[in-house]
Amino acid sequence: MNNLSSFYFLRHGQTDWNKQRLCQGQNDVQLNATGLSQAHDAKAILAGVPIATVCSSPLGRARQTAEIINESLNCPLVIIDGLQECYFGNLEGKPVTTDTYSGLLADAENWGGEKRDEFIERVVGAVKDSLEHPGPVLVVAHGGAYWALQERLQIENGQDIANASPVYLRAPENDEGKWSVNALS
Repeated sequence: MNNLSSFYFLRHGQTDWNKQRLCQGQNDVQLNATGLSQAHDAKAILAGVPIATVCSSPLGRARQTAEIINESLNCPLVIIDGLQECYFGNLEGKPVTTDTYSGLLADAENWGGEKRDEFIERVVGAVKDSLEHPGPVLVVAHGGAYWALQERLQIENGQDIANASPVYLRAPENDEGKWSVNALS
């Protein structure tokens, strides 16, 4: 994945299911009032950033966040299906019982969900598709998509990404370099 260029990433704003710690997966859960406020805060942060294209997951929570952000950016908004959250099978709608995304994915495979490696490949392919659009690109997606990118990009000390907290993923300058993550504020 070192052949990718740097890009911006934003996880969608909060939903009631986030607040209740329920596994959302590919359920189309909408933003709650806090999530709407978070999206507007992120819009203010990103207003001065020279983003040329916004690429979003088709799920409502990500798409709505992207639409709010794009009110100030006013650039093409492209929906990319592969940016959807992981399909967690029968775990969707149930309480999250693990504190790690890896643990949640392991549980998902046991409950008829998407396999870990297939999910990572889907997200990586969707980001590649996103980066074919004019850049700089902002990808608006999900916590799981961010986790998949951390896994593939081998970002050390990877942490979960908070709702509607924009980051810049900087590509390495050479083959030996490492990707870095810079929070925007």
